[in-house]
Amino acid sequence: MTDSASTKDILRMVSTGAASSRADLVRELGLAASTVSLRVQELVAAGLLTESGEGASRGGRRPRLLRVRQPDDVCVAADLGSHHGRMGAVGLDGTVRDVDDHQHDLTAGPEPAVEWLVERLGAVAQRQRAAGRAVAGAGVAFPGPVDADGRVQTPSRMPGWHRYPLAEVLSQRLGMPVTVDNDATLMATGEHLAARRHLDHLVVVKVGRGIGCGVISAGRPYRGANGAAGDISHVRVDAAQERPCSCGNIGCLETVASGAALQRELALQGPAVDGTSDLLRLVADGDPYATTLVRTAGRHIGTVLSVVVNFFNPQAVVLGGALAVAEPLVAAVRGVLYERCLPMATAGLEITTTATGRDAGLLGAGLTVLRRALPHASVD
Repeated sequence: MTDSASTKDILRMVSTGAASSRADLVRELGLAASTVSLRVQELVAAGLLTESGEGASRGGRRPRLLRVRQPDDVCVAADLGSHHGRMGAVGLDGTVRDVDDHQHDLTAGPEPAVEWLVERLGAVAQRQRAAGRAVAGAGVAFPGPVDADGRVQTPSRMPGWHRYPLAEVLSQRLGMPVTVDNDATLMATGEHLAARRHLDHLVVVKVGRGIGCGVISAGRPYRGANGAAGDISHVRVDAAQERPCSCGNIGCLETVASGAALQRELALQGPAVDGTSDLLRLVADGDPYATTLVRTAGRHIGTVLSVVVNFFNPQAVVLGGALAVAEPLVAAVRGVLYERCLPMATAGLEITTTATGRDAGLLGAGLTVLRRALPHASVD
């Protein structure tokens, strides 16, 4: 067994509770006591393990107890929509602190957005440092395709953003590592790490002003070759007919099932609404036209997801975003999936809403950065 392997095994066994003392490690790993002592001393000196207290004696002196030292590091994070942002700080244990919502129009271009993000995220970082916490970096969930280097790629409805190196620019301005990824991918990551780690195959759909989909495959986020995996928003559906879409195509799902599309439709034939919250209020109040629109949108989304479920065979389909609180939409998605998917694909399939709620994107952005900065640590 190599030195690096024994070090990793020691951290793994202590973090999972399989070993709590040097004697336990000697017995479980089959290493010499001198080797275990040397590795433990190195890990304690590196700040990765603590050794204190006394455990139960098995004859002889009581052993000192080993524990993985959980750093008090945090990551500042932003979950962006086209017209708003949710900011906060995320801890390694999944705690979300100092959360606030702000309005900003990303369609105004990258330069004003960068100034806004630097100001807001910088303020969160300053408050966390004042509270005695180290800031390991920043994570940003962006509402559009993002490549592996953190460059925005061909986002709909947002002129001036194509190939903008958002991660690089923010890293230079904030003076810390920055990770930028698609908002739906990071929502799926947050939901998986914080609430559904027992699932290896997961589809998380973000339904708000737009529609996005994040995929967890074999326990890891799946982004595809160019970061476009899961973009169901621009799949063509019959109900959309020839409606023009912001992507330049016609008949996309987004044109009949997104929050923006529902608001436009409601303004034409029903009461005027000012944003998604007004639409949801009408649904909660039982407005027949608003309820019908939301239910029909759910059927359109379910139709597209039925292909995803039959192809990918996930263990769960999880709905998040602002419109996921509308029960008629969720029920419609569920009904179409059971109606159109193969029985084998829906056997044991969980169709539900996010357990992490509005913080899913923040958790995904923050925990992604923390796991890269602290690769020895585990998210509980």
